[in-house]
Amino acid sequence: MTKFDKYLLSQLIVGFGFFALVLVLVYWINRAVVLFDQLVANGHSAMVFLEFSVLTLPDMMRIVLPIAAFAASVFVANRLSGESELVVVQSAGYSPFRLARPVIVFGLLVGLMLSVLTHVLVPASLTQLAIRKAEVQDNATTRLLREGTFLHPTRGITFYVREIGSDGVMSNMFLSDSRDASRQTTYTARQALLSSDGGTLKLVMFDGKAQVYYNRSGRLSVTGFSDFVFDIGPLTSGAPPGIGSAHMPTLELIRPDPATLARLGVAPAIALQAGHERISQALLGAVVSVIGFAAILLGGFSRFSLWRQVILAVLILLALKSLDNVMNDLARQNAANWPLVYVSSAVGGVVAWAMLWAADRPALPARLRRPRAPRPMTP
Repeated sequence: MTKFDKYLLSQLIVGFGFFALVLVLVYWINRAVVLFDQLVANGHSAMVFLEFSVLTLPDMMRIVLPIAAFAASVFVANRLSGESELVVVQSAGYSPFRLARPVIVFGLLVGLMLSVLTHVLVPASLTQLAIRKAEVQDNATTRLLREGTFLHPTRGITFYVREIGSDGVMSNMFLSDSRDASRQTTYTARQALLSSDGGTLKLVMFDGKAQVYYNRSGRLSVTGFSDFVFDIGPLTSGAPPGIGSAHMPTLELIRPDPATLARLGVAPAIALQAGHERISQALLGAVVSVIGFAAILLGGFSRFSLWRQVILAVLILLALKSLDNVMNDLARQNAANWPLVYVSSAVGGVVAWAMLWAADRPALPARLRRPRAPRPMTP
């Protein structure tokens, strides 16, 4: 690489680091507010909050890095164009394809970082996060005792309590049990408390009603009680976060066997899509870096902001992301559709090459390169 290539690559890396830091902080603050409410506000220490925050960082970075790479390439190209540096280099004989060489190297570095994240760090961090959530949620007070919030500790169960006293007595409790497909049972009680009986956790309700609605007959049965005991052991011990496709190694997703599919509880199409999407994300991250730089080259020299080229680059990015979402949805429907996951990356590569080719031929993108000169005023 020449000195200019190293200079341009260093500028891209600095810009990438800045945008990545800002975006990660924004994402992390939004996530930290939710984590703080769920953990610290429910009696857990700040160290647990810090541990959960660190474990969510790799997944945040996976989302943020392609956006940061795109923003860095647009920002650096726009600045070099405004300061005439690109004009000087192009006057020395550098074509748009030659100028894009350090940008392609930068895109490959971003793709490499995304590969490490998607294949190694994200699955490992999400697996550890699921384990820690299961350990934290083993405490029934964390899972069920939360004032003023409708909770769903497991499928078919909805739990609500208006107020919890300092002695652990719950006031105005609501519990809906629809696990049985033939009927739905709703319990309401003025007061309730948790009790352990032989290692089994029980919910003891006082002064309430049990309403049973039979789905087939449409009949409603209402029974009042002074006290009633409900076994909630299965709700607190048997419902930790499960291991999904996001926690599995990429090779096991790309080559799923019946045992893996049974453990995940997903169809082969979903496993294949999840595995190939990890590879596609790295490719797409490399492509969008070149697209942002190539879009600015279409504008030629300008001491003012190339806002039209910036808007064009953003619209292309949005179109590629929309295409990526559509192709991934189609890939989830049929196992034979997994090549569709790579369509957005292939289209992005063709678009980047086309823009570099157009920037090398000033006659084609004349409207994009510079605004038309105003017509002279006639007396």
